[in-house]
Amino acid sequence: MLNWALTFLVVALIAAVLGFGGIAGTAMEIAKIIFFVAIILFVISAVMGLLRGRSSGAP
Repeated sequence: MLNWALTFLVVALIAAVLGFGGIAGTAMEIAKIIFFVAIILFVISAVMGLLRGRSSGAP
């Protein structure tokens, strides 16, 4: 998922350099959304992993 965010960031940077402001802005917003979704999913996964590790009573 972070690869997609990086791809959209690169597209936004290239579009901004070439003068395509609308495309650059849209690609940057998409990259930001994907980045934050990836961070949220990572935090949820980390919390679930910690909870799953603590609840197992087996040695």
